[in-house]
Amino acid sequence: MPNIKLVLEYDGSRYSGFQKQLNLPTIQELLEEKLREITGERVKVISASRTDARVHALGQVVNFKTESLIPPPRFAFALNSILPEDVVIRESKEVEESFHARYSSKSKVYKYLILNRPFPSSFYRHYARTIFSSLNLKAMRQAASYLKGSFDFTSFQNAGSSSKSPYCKISQIKISKRGELIEIKIEANRFLYGMVRIIVGTLIEVGLKKRRAEEVREILKKRKRSEAGPTAPPQGLYLVEVKY
Repeated sequence: MPNIKLVLEYDGSRYSGFQKQLNLPTIQELLEEKLREITGERVKVISASRTDARVHALGQVVNFKTESLIPPPRFAFALNSILPEDVVIRESKEVEESFHARYSSKSKVYKYLILNRPFPSSFYRHYARTIFSSLNLKAMRQAASYLKGSFDFTSFQNAGSSSKSPYCKISQIKISKRGELIEIKIEANRFLYGMVRIIVGTLIEVGLKKRRAEEVREILKKRKRSEAGPTAPPQGLYLVEVKY
Protein backbone atom coordinates (compact mmCIF):
# COMPACT_ATOMS: atom_id res chain seq x y z
CA MET A 1 0.00 0.00 0.00
CA PRO A 2 1.56 3.36 -1.02
CA ASN A 3 2.84 5.56 1.80
CA ILE A 4 2.23 9.24 1.03
CA LYS A 5 4.11 12.14 2.60
CA LEU A 6 2.58 15.62 2.77
CA VAL A 7 4.33 18.86 3.69
CA LEU A 8 1.82 21.49 4.78
CA GLU A 9 1.51 24.92 6.26
CA TYR A 10 -1.36 26.28 8.32
CA ASP A 11 -2.57 29.26 10.28
CA GLY A 12 -3.43 27.68 13.62
CA SER A 13 -5.51 30.61 14.88
CA ARG A 14 -8.89 28.90 14.67
CA TYR A 15 -7.79 25.33 15.39
CA SER A 16 -7.48 23.46 18.69
CA GLY A 17 -4.11 22.03 17.70
CA PHE A 18 -3.15 19.27 15.29
CA GLN A 19 -4.33 16.16 17.13
CA LYS A 20 -7.97 15.11 17.01
CA GLN A 21 -10.12 16.24 19.93
CA LEU A 22 -13.78 15.54 20.58
CA ASN A 23 -16.06 18.31 19.26
CA LEU A 24 -13.14 20.68 18.56
CA PRO A 25 -11.71 21.74 15.18
CA THR A 26 -8.24 20.26 14.56
CA ILE A 27 -5.88 19.96 11.62
CA GLN A 28 -5.84 16.15 11.80
CA GLU A 29 -9.61 15.91 11.68
CA LEU A 30 -9.75 18.31 8.74
CA LEU A 31 -7.08 16.43 6.74
CA GLU A 32 -8.65 13.03 7.34
CA GLU A 33 -12.07 14.36 6.38
CA LYS A 34 -10.76 15.80 3.09
CA LEU A 35 -8.72 12.68 2.31
CA ARG A 36 -11.83 10.57 2.77
CA GLU A 37 -13.63 12.92 0.41
CA ILE A 38 -11.11 12.40 -2.41
CA THR A 39 -10.18 8.73 -1.81
CA GLY A 40 -13.35 7.22 -0.36
CA GLU A 41 -11.18 5.67 2.38
CA ARG A 42 -10.92 6.16 6.13
CA VAL A 43 -7.35 7.42 6.25
CA LYS A 44 -5.33 8.03 9.41
CA VAL A 45 -2.61 10.66 9.15
CA ILE A 46 0.54 10.60 11.29
CA SER A 47 2.16 13.95 12.07
CA ALA A 48 5.75 14.93 12.83
CA SER A 49 4.54 17.33 15.54
CA ARG A 50 1.29 17.59 17.48
CA THR A 51 1.18 21.37 17.54
CA ASP A 52 -0.97 22.98 20.24
CA ALA A 53 -4.02 25.18 19.81
CA ARG A 54 -3.28 28.46 17.96
CA VAL A 55 0.25 27.32 17.02
CA HIS A 56 1.15 27.74 13.34
CA ALA A 57 3.15 25.61 10.90
CA LEU A 58 5.24 26.46 7.86
CA GLY A 59 6.57 22.94 7.34
CA GLN A 60 4.49 20.34 9.17
CA VAL A 61 4.94 16.80 7.80
CA VAL A 62 2.39 13.99 7.80
CA ASN A 63 2.18 10.59 6.19
CA PHE A 64 -0.66 8.20 5.46
CA LYS A 65 -1.21 4.94 3.60
CA THR A 66 -3.81 4.59 0.90
CA GLU A 67 -5.02 2.29 -1.85
CA SER A 68 -6.10 5.27 -3.94
CA LEU A 69 -4.99 5.42 -7.58
CA ILE A 70 -4.42 9.18 -7.37
CA PRO A 71 -0.79 9.86 -8.43
CA PRO A 72 1.12 10.94 -5.29
CA PRO A 73 2.08 14.42 -6.62
CA ARG A 74 -1.60 15.10 -7.38
CA PHE A 75 -2.70 14.78 -3.74
CA ALA A 76 -1.46 18.32 -3.09
CA PHE A 77 -3.58 19.76 -5.91
CA ALA A 78 -6.64 17.67 -5.02
CA LEU A 79 -6.51 18.61 -1.35
CA ASN A 80 -5.78 22.30 -1.94
CA SER A 81 -8.89 22.52 -4.11
CA ILE A 82 -11.13 21.58 -1.15
CA LEU A 83 -9.19 22.70 1.94
CA PRO A 84 -9.95 26.06 3.61
CA GLU A 85 -7.58 28.92 2.85
CA ASP A 86 -5.76 28.64 6.18
CA VAL A 87 -4.39 25.15 5.39
CA VAL A 88 -2.20 24.54 2.32
CA ILE A 89 -0.41 21.41 1.10
CA ARG A 90 3.03 22.42 -0.19
CA GLU A 91 4.16 19.01 -1.40
CA SER A 92 2.91 15.44 -1.77
CA LYS A 93 4.97 12.42 -2.78
CA GLU A 94 5.30 8.70 -2.24
CA VAL A 95 7.92 7.59 0.29
CA GLU A 96 9.27 4.24 1.42
CA GLU A 97 6.87 2.05 3.38
CA SER A 98 8.93 2.40 6.58
CA PHE A 99 8.76 6.22 6.60
CA HIS A 100 7.07 7.59 9.72
CA ALA A 101 6.55 11.35 9.97
CA ARG A 102 7.42 11.45 13.68
CA TYR A 103 9.84 8.59 14.31
CA SER A 104 11.87 9.01 11.11
CA SER A 105 12.69 12.67 11.81
CA LYS A 106 16.25 13.69 12.71
CA SER A 107 15.43 17.17 14.01
CA LYS A 108 12.73 19.84 14.10
CA VAL A 109 13.03 23.60 13.75
CA TYR A 110 10.69 26.01 15.53
CA LYS A 111 10.63 29.78 15.63
CA TYR A 112 8.90 32.19 17.97
CA LEU A 113 8.02 35.76 17.00
CA ILE A 114 7.98 38.66 19.45
CA LEU A 115 6.68 42.08 18.50
CA ASN A 116 8.72 44.48 20.64
CA ARG A 117 7.14 47.93 20.64
CA PRO A 118 5.20 50.13 23.10
CA PHE A 119 1.77 49.56 21.52
CA PRO A 120 -0.20 46.52 20.26
CA SER A 121 -0.77 45.41 16.67
CA SER A 122 -4.09 44.78 14.95
CA PHE A 123 -2.40 42.22 12.69
CA TYR A 124 0.28 40.50 14.78
CA ARG A 125 -2.07 39.82 17.69
CA HIS A 126 -2.64 36.37 16.11
CA TYR A 127 0.95 35.78 14.97
CA ALA A 128 3.35 37.10 17.64
CA ARG A 129 3.71 37.84 21.35
CA THR A 130 3.76 41.58 22.01
CA ILE A 131 6.20 42.90 24.61
CA PHE A 132 5.81 46.62 25.29
CA SER A 133 9.10 47.20 27.16
CA SER A 134 12.41 47.14 25.31
CA LEU A 135 14.14 43.74 25.45
CA ASN A 136 17.87 43.34 26.10
CA LEU A 137 18.88 41.09 23.19
CA LYS A 138 22.50 40.80 24.31
CA ALA A 139 21.41 39.27 27.63
CA MET A 140 18.87 37.02 25.90
CA ARG A 141 21.53 35.71 23.50
CA GLN A 142 23.88 35.01 26.38
CA ALA A 143 21.15 33.10 28.24
CA ALA A 144 20.24 31.17 25.09
CA SER A 145 23.86 30.08 24.61
CA TYR A 146 23.67 28.06 27.84
CA LEU A 147 20.88 25.94 26.35
CA LYS A 148 22.83 24.77 23.32
CA GLY A 149 23.92 21.14 23.64
CA SER A 150 22.57 17.96 25.23
CA PHE A 151 20.82 18.45 28.57
CA ASP A 152 18.04 17.22 30.82
CA PHE A 153 15.31 19.77 30.01
CA THR A 154 12.91 18.77 32.81
CA SER A 155 12.74 22.42 33.96
CA PHE A 156 11.44 23.34 30.50
CA GLN A 157 8.68 20.73 30.32
CA ASN A 158 5.03 21.28 31.17
CA ALA A 159 3.01 18.77 33.17
CA GLY A 160 1.23 16.09 31.17
CA SER A 161 4.18 15.12 28.99
CA SER A 162 4.28 11.54 27.71
CA SER A 163 8.00 11.71 26.92
CA LYS A 164 10.04 8.79 28.27
CA SER A 165 13.26 10.81 28.48
CA PRO A 166 13.86 14.47 29.41
CA TYR A 167 17.11 14.64 27.42
CA CYS A 168 17.22 16.73 24.24
CA LYS A 169 20.01 18.12 22.10
CA ILE A 170 19.63 21.71 20.93
CA SER A 171 21.90 22.17 17.91
CA GLN A 172 20.86 25.73 17.09
CA ILE A 173 19.34 28.58 19.07
CA LYS A 174 19.47 31.96 17.40
CA ILE A 175 17.91 35.31 18.28
CA SER A 176 17.60 37.90 15.52
CA LYS A 177 15.76 41.19 15.08
CA ARG A 178 14.32 42.92 12.04
CA GLY A 179 12.58 46.18 12.74
CA GLU A 180 10.17 45.63 15.63
CA LEU A 181 10.10 41.84 15.24
CA ILE A 182 12.36 39.54 17.25
CA GLU A 183 12.72 35.93 16.11
CA ILE A 184 13.92 33.11 18.33
CA LYS A 185 14.76 30.04 16.24
CA ILE A 186 15.52 26.69 17.86
CA GLU A 187 16.53 23.37 16.29
CA ALA A 188 16.74 20.17 18.33
CA ASN A 189 16.64 16.44 17.82
CA ARG A 190 13.46 16.33 19.93
CA PHE A 191 11.34 18.63 22.08
CA LEU A 192 9.48 18.09 25.33
CA TYR A 193 5.90 19.22 25.84
CA GLY A 194 5.83 23.02 25.98
CA MET A 195 9.64 23.22 25.80
CA VAL A 196 10.00 25.95 23.16
CA ARG A 197 7.40 28.22 24.75
CA ILE A 198 8.92 27.82 28.23
CA ILE A 199 12.39 28.60 26.87
CA VAL A 200 10.95 31.72 25.21
CA GLY A 201 9.14 32.75 28.39
CA THR A 202 12.40 32.42 30.33
CA LEU A 203 14.43 34.35 27.74
CA ILE A 204 11.85 37.15 27.80
CA GLU A 205 12.30 37.44 31.57
CA VAL A 206 16.05 37.75 30.99
CA GLY A 207 15.41 40.40 28.33
CA LEU A 208 13.23 42.34 30.77
CA LYS A 209 15.98 42.12 33.43
CA LYS A 210 13.81 40.00 35.72
CA ARG A 211 16.50 37.31 35.64
CA ARG A 212 20.23 37.21 35.03
CA ALA A 213 21.37 35.33 31.94
CA GLU A 214 23.55 33.04 34.08
CA GLU A 215 20.47 31.76 35.93
CA VAL A 216 19.60 29.60 32.93
CA ARG A 217 22.43 27.21 33.82
CA GLU A 218 21.02 26.80 37.33
CA ILE A 219 17.49 26.29 35.98
CA LEU A 220 18.76 23.35 33.91
CA LYS A 221 20.57 21.81 36.88
CA LYS A 222 17.60 22.04 39.27
CA ARG A 223 15.28 20.08 36.93
CA LYS A 224 12.11 21.69 38.31
CA ARG A 225 9.45 23.32 36.13
CA SER A 226 8.88 25.98 38.80
CA GLU A 227 12.43 27.27 38.33
CA ALA A 228 11.90 28.36 34.70
CA GLY A 229 9.86 31.24 33.35
CA PRO A 230 6.21 31.23 32.25
CA THR A 231 4.98 29.46 29.15
CA ALA A 232 4.85 32.00 26.32
CA PRO A 233 1.45 32.24 24.58
CA PRO A 234 0.89 29.97 21.57
CA GLN A 235 0.25 32.45 18.77
CA GLY A 236 3.94 33.36 18.37
CA LEU A 237 5.09 29.78 17.77
CA TYR A 238 5.70 28.25 14.33
CA LEU A 239 6.86 24.79 13.30
CA VAL A 240 9.29 25.79 10.54
CA GLU A 241 10.76 22.54 9.28
CA VAL A 242 11.14 18.84 9.99
CA LYS A 243 14.44 17.31 8.88
CA TYR A 244 14.94 13.67 7.87
